[in-house]
Amino acid sequence: MKFIHTADWHLGKLVHGVYMTADQREALIQFCHVIETEKPDAVVIAGDLYDRSVPPTEAVELLDEMLFKINVELNTPIIAIAGNHDSAERLSFGSSWYKHSQFYLSGKLSASFEPVRVNGVNFYLIPYAEPGIVRQILEDDSIHSHQDAMKAVIGRIERNLNPNEPNVFVGHAFVLGGQTSDSERILSVGGSGCVTADLFDPFSYTALGHLHSPDAIRHDKVKYSGSLLKYSFSEANHKKSISIIEMNEDGSFQQRYHSLTPRQDLREVEGYLEELLDPQFYEKQKVDDYLKITLLDEGALLDPINKLRQVYPNVLHLEKKINVIDLKKKQSFSTNRDEKKSELELFEQFYQEMTTLEFSEEKREAMTQVIEKVLKEDSGR
Repeated sequence: MKFIHTADWHLGKLVHGVYMTADQREALIQFCHVIETEKPDAVVIAGDLYDRSVPPTEAVELLDEMLFKINVELNTPIIAIAGNHDSAERLSFGSSWYKHSQFYLSGKLSASFEPVRVNGVNFYLIPYAEPGIVRQILEDDSIHSHQDAMKAVIGRIERNLNPNEPNVFVGHAFVLGGQTSDSERILSVGGSGCVTADLFDPFSYTALGHLHSPDAIRHDKVKYSGSLLKYSFSEANHKKSISIIEMNEDGSFQQRYHSLTPRQDLREVEGYLEELLDPQFYEKQKVDDYLKITLLDEGALLDPINKLRQVYPNVLHLEKKINVIDLKKKQSFSTNRDEKKSELELFEQFYQEMTTLEFSEEKREAMTQVIEKVLKEDSGR
């Protein structure tokens, strides 16, 4: 049995003021081409189809278009759940009749843990739910954390789980030890939003959403597919892909990755302003990518963002490296005035703690003249 594991589409995502809908459409068209080629028995979407509970109209239309393409035109069963960004109620609309076309969408958690069975594999669909909701549904007052909730849910599943058949858990969770990125919304303050990987031991494969890298954790059976696209510059080095799983009758499986090529990549570029504006440099670049540019220049620059955007129209973030370093030093800055130090020594100490630049002899002479002038003016009053 073959299925494709994907998650975290985040349709309607806004990145540094830019809606990613057109880029998401391009990625999903590629995804549909993979489905046409691979002809899987099912497509599994492990949550966060939308980026927010009330998505923009364009995102709703894109999801409707792509799910129809996959389920109806390509005649492929869909197994999907809601994530923490989705509205469980909105996604649940129509789910009772979707099943007639083998579209299994679980938006809200219920006390019924019957699996969806496709070609001999049992899929257990567990949409994201806060611990308080799980406590209420299961009528279990001992549930206070995500770990408690997941343990209780899996405990209920195990009551009727057949260990002699392939069983796949489809969920949306933060597994302890997973690598995060800036575009993921924390599930709880502190560590109470985490669950441990050992909870999923009863399953042949655990298809998760939430963390945006397929390499977020290293585990034999617990897997993240990663997000559809890069959604923050902390993901600039991620290799986005979908997972193709071929499962055997005994629950063992082989996993392959298929990369998706973004229409416009999200990249980080570093250099001096003059260098970045040199045709010999930018003619080798894909200049319409979404860019975070870090300038190495130390002095003042006249309107660098507009100069850069004449060459790189999609500069989303601009910063100077020296300013970033200085900011880090300022955040840890503390000083106590030593009365034995001269005004020049105090200024030199202040300068070195507030910047990373050398307090050169030229600067020392200039500051000495300023201090002497001020002291002379004060003594003459």
